[in-house]
Amino acid sequence: MTTAAQPVRVAAPEVQTPPFDVDAVRRDFPILGRAVRNRALVYLDNAATSQKPRAVIDAIERYYEEDNSNIHRGVHFLSQQATFAYERARGRIATFVNAAEGAEIVFCRGTTEAVNLVAQGYARPRAGAGDEILVTHMEHHSNIVPWQMLCQATGATLAVAPITDEGELDLAAFADKLSPRTRLVAVTHASNVLGTINPIRRICDLAHEFDVPVFVDGAQGAPHLEIDVQALGCDFYSLSGHKMFAPTGIGALWGRRELLDAMSPYEGGGSMIKSVTFEATTFAESPTKFEAGTPNIAGAIGLAAAVDYLNGLGMDRVAAYEDELLSYATQRLLSIDGLRLFGTAKHKVAVLSFALESAHPHDIGTILDAEGVALRTGHHCAQPLMQRYGVPAMARASFAFYNTRHEVDVLMSALGKVREVLG
Repeated sequence: MTTAAQPVRVAAPEVQTPPFDVDAVRRDFPILGRAVRNRALVYLDNAATSQKPRAVIDAIERYYEEDNSNIHRGVHFLSQQATFAYERARGRIATFVNAAEGAEIVFCRGTTEAVNLVAQGYARPRAGAGDEILVTHMEHHSNIVPWQMLCQATGATLAVAPITDEGELDLAAFADKLSPRTRLVAVTHASNVLGTINPIRRICDLAHEFDVPVFVDGAQGAPHLEIDVQALGCDFYSLSGHKMFAPTGIGALWGRRELLDAMSPYEGGGSMIKSVTFEATTFAESPTKFEAGTPNIAGAIGLAAAVDYLNGLGMDRVAAYEDELLSYATQRLLSIDGLRLFGTAKHKVAVLSFALESAHPHDIGTILDAEGVALRTGHHCAQPLMQRYGVPAMARASFAFYNTRHEVDVLMSALGKVREVLG
């Protein structure tokens, strides 16, 4: 009796991932080659806004030079081309966050508008006296103020989950604050001040035990992390284009299709209708019903180009490089006597907020500017967080994948000048 020969399994060749070439990446960003105060620019204000690669700049320029037209309503060639580019951009964003379909992506001006859209379109009709909206102590004002306005309009209450001294969400306290009165949880993916990456999946699992939807502010998450909304388990996720190497004035809200379909439009006007009479208006389907008026077509195209650029780099490689840079910068900063670092969570994006003894953050920023170093000083649109740590303001160095160890060293040298000047 013979037996059939077994197939020989040949091991696949190991694919070597090329090292992250930060010098090549930097050449993609024209502004990084300029001088400031007669010194080479060291841009460390990425949490406020990021710089734009040539691919994004070229995509916007090409649209205005070749395809500029209004979308959806025109039958002529340019309108069709612009419409195609706009809707293709929607599909690119959907793929970037792993949405189930393009119709789950609503273009908006940024995360702030996305928060307001969800607050007014989803939460307001479902909230009333005695109900609660649950946020955390590390939220940006944009994820606080719209919910306060909602509470004032409906009689609901804003509940706040505390954080630890290290800047991590107190999950036990968060779970204790969930109740049948909770109508929605709004939480940042990553803190713009502390850098803390919140455990979104765990947060969503806890909230969903009470059938509470979760809105995630992804303004600081999307530029640094691979985003998979289905794996995260959230119900809404927002991103801001200008923080992820795209133009200002553009962003996106992802929402589960069934939730978007159940929401009322945030604004009324052109484009978002199916039919209008003086007696009544029938709205278009999602996402069109949320995009009143002429949208930021060029911005959407620029956002798609930024997503393509990030995909080309690989978000896993971006995260790995930034983690290494963050580790180096953290070690260097902690070597400075009298420096207090805020936010020492185990899992962080590349943000370092700090204070120096006898030095007001604004003075730090001014002296660093004279050395060509751009960073942010102030309360970072997080005044409740400042109060939590007992300071009026902080200095913040926020990094992107185009920053280098050399720039960290320049920052250290500039902070030495601060000590010389201010003592």
